[in-house]
Order: sequence, then C-alpha cells, then structure tokens
Amino acid sequence: MNTRSTNLSGRRPQRGSVVLILLILLTIMTLLASANSRALIQFHREVNLLEKRQIERLDKAQVVAATNIVSMAHVDAK
Repeated sequence: MNTRSTNLSGRRPQRGSVVLILLILLTIMTLLASANSRALIQFHREVNLLEKRQIERLDKAQVVAATNIVSMAHVDAK
C-alpha cells in the first residue's frame, strides 16, 4: 500500500505542470489571435483609405478628360 501513495504523489506535480503549460500556451494563442485581429483591422482601414484615394484620383481624371473633350468640340465647331 505504501507504494501506491508514492506513485500518486509523483504524478501530481506532473499534472500541475501540464496544466500550467496548457495555460501558458492558451495565453500565447490568445495574444496572437488578438494581435492578428488588430493587424487585420488596421489593414482593412488602409485598404479603405487607398480605395477612397483611388476613386478621387479617377474622378478627377474623368473630369479633366471630359473638359478636354468639350473644349476640343468647341475648337472643332469654330
């Protein structure tokens, strides 16, 4: 009977260390997921900003092209 109690006491620190390791891994995974989420949100904001700038640039180019066509039509009509 004495050997059983020594076997149980030998396993308890191992179980505790496994739980500790799992908690540490879970914490690391949570931190990585949080950092990834923040990076994804920032990336989405940058893409939206670039899209707005691109739309503005293309709208300006379209207005310039339309004015050039109108002015050329006036020159040709004279």
